[in-house]
Amino acid sequence: MKKFKVGVIGATGMVGQRFLLLLENHPWFEVTALAASSSSAGKTYKNALKKWHMSVAMPEKYADMVVLDATADKEKLAKHVDFCFCAVNMKKDEIRALEYEYAKLECPVVSNNSAHRFTDDVPMVIPEINADHIEVIKAQRERLGTKRGFIAVKSNCSLQSYVPLLHPLKKYGIKCAAVTTYQAISGAGKTFETMPEIVDNIIPYIGGEEEKSEKEPLKIWGNVENGKIVTATAPVITAQCLRVPVSDGHTAAVFVKFENKPTKEEILDCWKNFAGEPQKLNLPSAPAQFIQYSEEDNRPQAKLDRDTDKGMAVCAGRLREDNLFDYKFVGLSHNTLRGAAGGAVLLAELLAAKGYFD
Repeated sequence: MKKFKVGVIGATGMVGQRFLLLLENHPWFEVTALAASSSSAGKTYKNALKKWHMSVAMPEKYADMVVLDATADKEKLAKHVDFCFCAVNMKKDEIRALEYEYAKLECPVVSNNSAHRFTDDVPMVIPEINADHIEVIKAQRERLGTKRGFIAVKSNCSLQSYVPLLHPLKKYGIKCAAVTTYQAISGAGKTFETMPEIVDNIIPYIGGEEEKSEKEPLKIWGNVENGKIVTATAPVITAQCLRVPVSDGHTAAVFVKFENKPTKEEILDCWKNFAGEPQKLNLPSAPAQFIQYSEEDNRPQAKLDRDTDKGMAVCAGRLREDNLFDYKFVGLSHNTLRGAAGGAVLLAELLAAKGYFD
């Protein structure tokens, strides 16, 4: 695999910082350009940062890189990279326009943003689940009039805590599922220092999150037909999303009802043996065991389990029968690794392995 030159758009934000850590020693990808808002443009990365949010030190290799203006310097960035990651904090219509502009400059975009998640020829991919959706890129390129440029996106970070656990069970006919997510403050780009209102508190509302949690799985479970992704119509998912005083790690309490109820042993076997395209291709960021189940009654816990397999595995526990639904269980994923930057890096690895950056 040749080494690809990579740009990070939104490099000064929390997800952008996570991208840089993940890419510091990546075997396939080398960061050659950083971009952010006009207030950061022209400064070295270390001077453009308002705060380094990660628990480990900023890699020195980025400190003196000069930050480009994500909007004004599009052509310059596009010429110097093979593709870019995008994690900007802008209005949704502005993000949508920006990502289109990069794609039309023949710079593929792997986006952490939500702006294009429901564009019907933009694949929204959890690589272990719907890797085949990247085939729609051919139709997207035809629409955009590009040879290389396209947009691919990862799903909402909270989905990783329950959709991967439901997916292997679809063969039993999932009728419906009820999910409550308990979401870390880093999902809002916050720390305890910048979000003091969360200390000793739970906030029972995250704007737009419940709609995403109910609708995005259906696109992931949809099919590519005639150059578009046709969203699935079932199963029905109802969700509540709470912000909780946890730094990293989204937890989900899941209740599920089946057409053909499996045994507990069958569910555990499905989870244990499930592997997707990243595992088959041995992608650099892929966890060897995608779903990891804990037998202990008090697991998974965010503090103890979020970093399982470098934060790229999905953890499960407390599987048991339910009086109203068939089963209930708890899921956990690291929201800025599997859920955000790490999930986007894994998607980029899939695209690279399949030749979409050539």
